Amino acid sequence: MPRTPKPAQFYDGDSLTAEHSVGYLLKRVLMSIVYQADKRLCVHDLTSAQWGPLMRLRVHGRVTVAELARSAQIDAGAMTRLLDRLEKKGLCKRVRSTEDRRVVLVELTPEGEAAMEHVPQVLADVLNAHLAGFSKTEWTALVGYLRRMADTGDALREGG
Repeated sequence: MPRTPKPAQFYDGDSLTAEHSVGYLLKRVLMSIVYQADKRLCVHDLTSAQWGPLMRLRVHGRVTVAELARSAQIDAGAMTRLLDRLEKKGLCKRVRSTEDRRVVLVELTPEGEAAMEHVPQVLADVLNAHLAGFSKTEWTALVGYLRRMADTGDALREGG
């Protein structure tokens, strides 16, 4: 288990403001990215709640309902309701594992594959638009910093 580095001392509870909070700024950027992606994907009848799990299926193939819920950071009940809607649209299907009948796997249907065809390019376009004015060096540094923060967050969650 990776150990977390000693916490930084950049913030002080007495002077903390949203405008200078990394968390607030990250959330603002994420909300903008999701909004722009949703705006462009609505013509394909997809919302972020839908294209997120479908994208995971596209990249990873069959995954369990529990894995999808974890990656979307929603509870299993909410994921079940979302999968009900996606199955009704014909975009994915649930199948029982042949190794363990208690395990339910989710996979894209051919219709789901077709619906996801445009998503990677839309997401790339949205991300590139948000990075307008960045140099490749700045982009590489930003990705590295965010990965470090994510890794530290993972270690904190795991009790490191």
